[in-house]
Amino acid sequence: MSSLLTFGETMLRLSPTPGNRLETARQLDFRTAGAESNVAIAASNLGLEATWASKLPDSPLGRRVTREVRSHGVETNVAWTDEGRQGAYFIEQGGEPRGTNVIYDRADAAVRTATPDELTDGIDLETVDALYTSGITPALSDRLEATTATLLERAQEAGATTVFDLNYRSKLWSPAEARACCEELLESVDIPVVAARDARSVLDLSGSDEEIAREIATTYDADVVVVTQGAEGALALEGDGTVHDQPAFPAETTDPIGTGDAFVGGFLASYLAGEDRDVAGALEYGSATAALKRTINGDLAVLTPAEVEGVIDDADGGIDR
Repeated sequence: MSSLLTFGETMLRLSPTPGNRLETARQLDFRTAGAESNVAIAASNLGLEATWASKLPDSPLGRRVTREVRSHGVETNVAWTDEGRQGAYFIEQGGEPRGTNVIYDRADAAVRTATPDELTDGIDLETVDALYTSGITPALSDRLEATTATLLERAQEAGATTVFDLNYRSKLWSPAEARACCEELLESVDIPVVAARDARSVLDLSGSDEEIAREIATTYDADVVVVTQGAEGALALEGDGTVHDQPAFPAETTDPIGTGDAFVGGFLASYLAGEDRDVAGALEYGSATAALKRTINGDLAVLTPAEVEGVIDDADGGIDR
């Protein structure tokens, strides 16, 4: 079985029921969420062997996070500490024109001081098929920026496929700050995943989405470049120049948060499962996973392979009887 290692922060997610305000809510839904653990959970639920690494406070809240991640079949490699705190975020979901607002409460989170050796303690990178992290992680501290760079380099040297989702968050840093960091990190990335809007605003690229993918592939010598296009779907460019376009599968949205992570988790579950590394098939699988996630409350893609395959079969004209 192929293996995936992810590393990054996982927070507590606290939210009133949709339509209610935080300042008047009398109760909050209590979940866990983080890009890297979300990807690991999606991939694990879809059959991939996955491990999530992080640094957490040795407290009831830190243990809550670890227990939640483990409950989805993901192995955890946690550096426990008595310093720092457990990060959290509050999400207030409303219809238009109010929309959805996210309020972070992650200052002094324990993960901000994580070192490469802490995150890989007991892990042999030469046994890992792929390493994944996102642009959220280096945005959290200078220490994590250095840790991210080191782990991507070490994993690539060990023969693992390195995967990096730029995943820009304007509440964490400016486009210029993100560009300066991510342009260096991408030098050690085999599969960059970039939202089309982030490629333009953060990486300062222009042209069509395909032209952007080719520019990224040429600049960073990437094996595969994935450009996500929101409601339009996604495209992938292989190293030999082949381009695959994948429309988004229709979905009735219950909760859109975590859709991008579900896409990446589904893509990697498919891509790493076969020896042929079928990019087109992985793109389709990731898109189906993302569509299903939109029907589920919370950040986590709690799905089965049969459900993902059912979405794909239905799109091909199949009927579930």
